[in-house]
Amino acid sequence: MYKRILKPVFFLFPPEAIHHIVFGIIWLFFKVPTLWWFVRKFHTIENQKLKRTVMGIDFSNPVGLAAGFDKNAELFDELSCLGFGFIEIGTVTPLAQPGNEKPRMFRLPADEALINRMGFNNDGVKKIAQRLKKRKSPVIIGGNIGKNKLTPNENAVDDYETCFRELYEVVDYFVVNVSSPNTPGLRELQEKEPLKKILFRLQEVNAEMSGGVGSGQPAVFRKPILLKIAPDLTNEQLDDIIEIVLETKLDGVVATNTTLSRSGLKTSPSEIEKIGAGGLSGKPLAKRSTEIIRYLHKKSNGKFVIIGSGGIHSPEDAKEKLDAGASLIQVYTGFVYEGPGLVKRINKSLFPVL
Repeated sequence: MYKRILKPVFFLFPPEAIHHIVFGIIWLFFKVPTLWWFVRKFHTIENQKLKRTVMGIDFSNPVGLAAGFDKNAELFDELSCLGFGFIEIGTVTPLAQPGNEKPRMFRLPADEALINRMGFNNDGVKKIAQRLKKRKSPVIIGGNIGKNKLTPNENAVDDYETCFRELYEVVDYFVVNVSSPNTPGLRELQEKEPLKKILFRLQEVNAEMSGGVGSGQPAVFRKPILLKIAPDLTNEQLDDIIEIVLETKLDGVVATNTTLSRSGLKTSPSEIEKIGAGGLSGKPLAKRSTEIIRYLHKKSNGKFVIIGSGGIHSPEDAKEKLDAGASLIQVYTGFVYEGPGLVKRINKSLFPVL
């Protein structure tokens, strides 16, 4: 029904506008308590074979919703009824910010892709933390954190620490986002020294807040931390990422964010030029994302967790990511193009291999 009826209607509206409209519809829909049960019953597959423990967290299944969809933590309970094993909120910054000028999200239907230059628009960490405190469902929540646009890179560590402290009690794991192409200068933080400064500091705060520093108690509530990386990194830069992850004792990486590349697209060059800057997501990203997952997994000898993200539009795409070395996967653009049934199809397809 989604691809035949709903998607054609949704695609009549600008992407960001229909996103807000759909959120409003979902919010109203779930005001009827019994509907939660029916939606969850239809979309969710509960099976022991799908469960897995990753980073010390018990996931009901390995399919998650990537950051950016519910960035302000407005509908995570409702979205959990669609069968997700986890939902990542954000990217969250210390202060609320409007993001870049509109229009800032564009569809490429011929490529089953999106281009966005949202710019970390969000309500700010304090308001988002308050919403997360009201969580009703048992869904695992990841907190994707970043820096404000006006914060200079030399002070970026303070922004990440602020978000980490504010969200510590209300998320299950963290993702450090230094790879979005839509905040000026942000990707410079992927360089060795600034990145290590941020990650070492977050690990210090992690130990402090979990009771592992100065308390005489073991750090039993330590929160896993992952690093979200760009698909545009060279193998030499990926080697640096492996070294940094191991040196800072991170739990893993999210591979990958959106790409700046426009190669191999079916959409006309004139249309791409008209759209302008932004990160590309969707099917064109699938191959490169999987290559990075495979490279990181092989070169690190599987020493850290990889969450695979990028171009997952089918059960086959999901299996490729898992076979390449991902422990968990995330969807976003595939969810937009394929609809909520994608999550159930992926989980159903995993029975034979789990």
